[in-house]
Amino acid sequence: MAEDEHRPDTHRARWVRFAALITAAVAAVGIAVAVWWEQEPTEDELKELAGVKGKSELSIGVKVDIPGIGYRDEHGVISGFDVDIAYLLAADLGFDRSEVRLVEIDNEDRSRMRGVDGRPVDLVVATYSATTERAAVSGVNFSFPYLETEQSVLTRRDHRQVLALTELANEKVCTLTTSTSVQAAEAAGAEIVYRQTIKECVDELLAGTLDAVTTDAVILAGFTHRQPDKLLHHDIALEAKELWAVNAGDNKALLALVNLALYRSQTDPADKRWEEAFDRHLRPMVPDSPPQLLPLDEQRGATEVEVRLWPWERLGG
Repeated sequence: MAEDEHRPDTHRARWVRFAALITAAVAAVGIAVAVWWEQEPTEDELKELAGVKGKSELSIGVKVDIPGIGYRDEHGVISGFDVDIAYLLAADLGFDRSEVRLVEIDNEDRSRMRGVDGRPVDLVVATYSATTERAAVSGVNFSFPYLETEQSVLTRRDHRQVLALTELANEKVCTLTTSTSVQAAEAAGAEIVYRQTIKECVDELLAGTLDAVTTDAVILAGFTHRQPDKLLHHDIALEAKELWAVNAGDNKALLALVNLALYRSQTDPADKRWEEAFDRHLRPMVPDSPPQLLPLDEQRGATEVEVRLWPWERLGG
């Protein structure tokens, strides 16, 4: 046996086996890399799949009647927190502000991704609370949340303090037909009055034909801030949170890009766009509403989105 070990053909056989093992190992690594390469798309590939690469305009559905959130002024300019979030997302998708078309959208059309002009929109950033029921609707795919709020109540200044919805039993309470606030108000025994916009509710409240308005606190805070001498904002201590999210419709690649933008905005210390939007539009509301009703001044809820990056790109990011 010892003599056989020194024979040239024995050494050759060992080298052949060794080479075969190396080849198999390299092949396995190659297959693993190939699988990873195929499974995780790059950001550029996601833009291609989403149909935004080379697109000349991005249309985004927003509200235009809610002060501080999405409001069209007398000059036709639309501004607010949601509008700034829309521009943030558009910028990360590769669109300049001049290439963004802001489209007024009604509550019931947010799931249909269609503006009041009847034309489809690419994204909806319009006080849209993500719920299990809404997510089950065809054509609704929610992003990570970008704002957390809760339900509250608005009355005229001369109304008694409201600490719970049950205190509005048999009173006329206005909200929207598709609002998440309806169920709790109905269960409390309120007489629900439906309108198409919260602005209509507030106008009728001020006119004295309604007793209260109920919807998301940050929405009502904007109206209170406009007329603090006439309106009173009430904390009704509901534990359920309203998590505003973006609807990307059936475009899953676009949804991934939106989530990627929200994640980067949340985790990048140099990216202050969300904080600047909060300071510009929401923080001024604080003095005119119960402080606990205003959203937290930090972005939360986004988690990492898997896109294909080389290791050095991850380390550099």
